[in-house]
Amino acid sequence: MNAADQARTLELAQAIASVVTLFRGHFPAARANLTPWRDDPETRAFQETESLDLSFHFPGWSPRLQCRSLLVQLRLDRPAAPGDRRPRLLGVLIRGLTYESERWRLATVGDWMPSGSHLPQAEVTERLRRFCRELFALFDAGAESLQEPGEEAA
Repeated sequence: MNAADQARTLELAQAIASVVTLFRGHFPAARANLTPWRDDPETRAFQETESLDLSFHFPGWSPRLQCRSLLVQLRLDRPAAPGDRRPRLLGVLIRGLTYESERWRLATVGDWMPSGSHLPQAEVTERLRRFCRELFALFDAGAESLQEPGEEAA
């Protein structure tokens, strides 16, 4: 569901703004779009209220990212409702897109590594993984206990 449509509480609106700020901290040239999905009956039929979706567009082709845009989908444990506290973040899916198709995707399940036909550079992958860790901390999902595969507990 479009992030702009999910901003029904002050706390969630602040969280969405923080997501944009975190992302722009890693990718300053990106332009945020809080409504990546069209508002038509066909799109609304597949609307997921447990998903907070936003996209980021770059001024041109990014050879390091191997795409022009990123769709960031945050999976929440429940839909946001008026009066609710910020929902817990269950997972993140980031898709690298061009006008033609999806080039790659990175999900916070498994090994947190991108998969697809044209992968981003290793340094960019690490920035995306760091961004995902920051999202879990932002949504207070126990980031101190969140551990990526291959990391040792502190």
